Amino acid sequence: MEYSEHKPIYLQNVDLMQEKIVSGEWQEEERIPSVREMGALVGVNPNTVVRSYQLLETQEIIYNKRGLGYFVKSGAVARIKEIVKREFISNELPQFKAKAAMLGITKEELIDLL
Repeated sequence: MEYSEHKPIYLQNVDLMQEKIVSGEWQEEERIPSVREMGALVGVNPNTVVRSYQLLETQEIIYNKRGLGYFVKSGAVARIKEIVKREFISNELPQFKAKAAMLGITKEELIDLL
């Protein structure tokens, strides 16, 4: 995986894992790769994967079954969409609006483009 310098690696891994869940590659209530397996898949230290998994656990997207590994939690897709939607509205949308205003793009032009 290619990593950007503008965002911590563990957060980029969270994004990747969320995409795998939303796309259906990782199904709800299905086991996901172990910390070591995921580290090998994406080419990062297992400690980085642990950080990613901890955040996903905190967000109630995955859970750990002691001795069995990590699993996608039921309802994870809806939670991911809500989290990403909130982040988009609070972080990306204001920047988009500011850039569109700076370029003189009207609401009507944006609506036509969408």
